[in-house]
Amino acid sequence: MSKVIVIFGAGPGLGASVARRFASEGFRVALVARRKDRLDALVDQLSAEGIEAAGFTADLSAPEEIPGLIESIRARFGRIDAIEYGPLPSVGFTPAAQLEPVTLVQGMPLLVLTPLAVLQAVLPEWKERGDGAFLMTTGATAVRPKAHASGVGPLMAAARNWLYSLNGELAESGIYAGTLSIAAFITGSEAERAAAAAGDPLAAAQPRVDPANLASLYWDMYTKRDRVEEVHPDLKTG
Repeated sequence: MSKVIVIFGAGPGLGASVARRFASEGFRVALVARRKDRLDALVDQLSAEGIEAAGFTADLSAPEEIPGLIESIRARFGRIDAIEYGPLPSVGFTPAAQLEPVTLVQGMPLLVLTPLAVLQAVLPEWKERGDGAFLMTTGATAVRPKAHASGVGPLMAAARNWLYSLNGELAESGIYAGTLSIAAFITGSEAERAAAAAGDPLAAAQPRVDPANLASLYWDMYTKRDRVEEVHPDLKTG
């Protein structure tokens, strides 16, 4: 039975590219997103390319729904081998001096609690098999905080902290945890389109990255399992 990757927060940018990259290596693809119309369109597009894909609608800000969702995916595909978790954050950038508790409370389920629920739902299967991979997408402010760009950053940093610990705890059992922190807009993504529509001059000046290149980085991390984190573009040279 061929392997399965589940892409949480699947969209036309990184999610679609990860689906194509892993499918090129024989993976079947489960796509999870909130909007059924966009999800159906992406499934149709990938299916037309010869990729075995199925969509599952879900509210990823509701971690209590994750066990049932995972069971539905497993019922359809028979197994789950890899997770890519990268939904579009519901919390935007906020100056730290203006950050209110309610903002973090609103964003915590999507960015912190639901990844934990996903991992707990798939971990027994992975431990039994002695293999599995949890890949998590974050932004560069999780790695390098900066003024006027708090809000989503503390939440991503918390998830990144958890993932680093996860990597150290599970590596010996054959289970990999890694994070890709992106320091740019992803070409073709909903975030890039929203920034362009808003006409934000700061957003317009941000670099762009090809999602296919990011998907290739994820495949390299998945196969080599030699690092916890990849930051792209490299902040040291950015």
